[in-house]
Amino acid sequence: MDGNDRIGARSGVNQIGVRAHNERLILSLVRRGGGLPGAEIAKLTALSPQTVSNILRKLENDGFLRRGAPQRGRVGKPSIPMQIDPDGALSFGMKLGRRSADLAVLDLSGRVLGQSQLTYRYPMPAEIFAYLRAGMDELSQSLTPHQRARLAGIGVAAPAEIWSWVDVLGAPADFSVWSDVDFAAEVAAFSDLPLFQVNDATAACRAEHVFGRGLDLTDYAYFFIGSFVGGGVALNGSVVEGLTGNAGAFGAIRVRGQEGGTAALIDEASLYLLENALTGAGALWHQPQDWSGLGPALDLWIARSARALADAARAVCAVIDFPVVLIDGAFPTDVRARLVAATRAELAHLDLRGLTAPSIEEAAVGGNARVIGAATAPAMAKFFEF
Repeated sequence: MDGNDRIGARSGVNQIGVRAHNERLILSLVRRGGGLPGAEIAKLTALSPQTVSNILRKLENDGFLRRGAPQRGRVGKPSIPMQIDPDGALSFGMKLGRRSADLAVLDLSGRVLGQSQLTYRYPMPAEIFAYLRAGMDELSQSLTPHQRARLAGIGVAAPAEIWSWVDVLGAPADFSVWSDVDFAAEVAAFSDLPLFQVNDATAACRAEHVFGRGLDLTDYAYFFIGSFVGGGVALNGSVVEGLTGNAGAFGAIRVRGQEGGTAALIDEASLYLLENALTGAGALWHQPQDWSGLGPALDLWIARSARALADAARAVCAVIDFPVVLIDGAFPTDVRARLVAATRAELAHLDLRGLTAPSIEEAAVGGNARVIGAATAPAMAKFFEF
């Protein structure tokens, strides 16, 4: 894969009146390329050198780009690559999970500037929005005045229909109040920052796409295993969200069941199954994670999950010809490595006639992917093309 493929060359538009599109396009190319000189940007976008020069100057003056160290070639003047200014825009991200909520503030480079966590038996709206309000105030205090002025929004990553998981969570009947919660109205009561909502697994996929393996891959299926397993889809260099935002809802895929017959992937490869098999399972969600003492329960969970994930990977790749399937989750990296190896072995035993077997590989971002993806949502919506 050459450099142009890696950063995704796309055509710009030279006509007057479409500079917003061109600015977003150039910011996207610079982000994925890690820093590019104007001549290379003009080549990738098919924009004129003068147009590129004008846009780069504006983006630098507006605080989104900064100049890198000059690069000397064999002849001529050294070229100056333009780089993303990490402080160009910052955003908050909150992951709302079944057992914990995580809040972070992120800069444009993907660096987490501050983070906190709230754990619970089950989440209730009043507790969650109080945590978000107090957490944003606390994290803001660690920022410089310039960084606070560059806050661009709040991203919230939450599972679809969280209110429907009453039985699995052991939540009371009034947990159904979540079905009537207006996130935008709740957040607007204490913040003027715009709110961006995204499915939690899609958020994790976007984090991987922006800061992980997606920098080198354009097409892949993505599985993220939290309390419940979900997924995401990347095609042609972009994360696909779908009409209702639930593209890659792989938890519904039918796989071989532990008790025979078939079952939904969500009931065969989710962490709530491991939690139910353990005593004192709250340790699964404590940071930093140490699962070295989980023993046979973890071994059995990995074997069961790997079989189900292999079935799901085969089904997904029968619909779209993904060359790679990435697996990540809310677990330590050594557990991820074991799960990927086991899934790869299970896939090799399946009937793959008519299919090209995908490569089963580890994702790179890790357990923080959902909150990072949530914090990425405002910047991606406001400043980038892909």
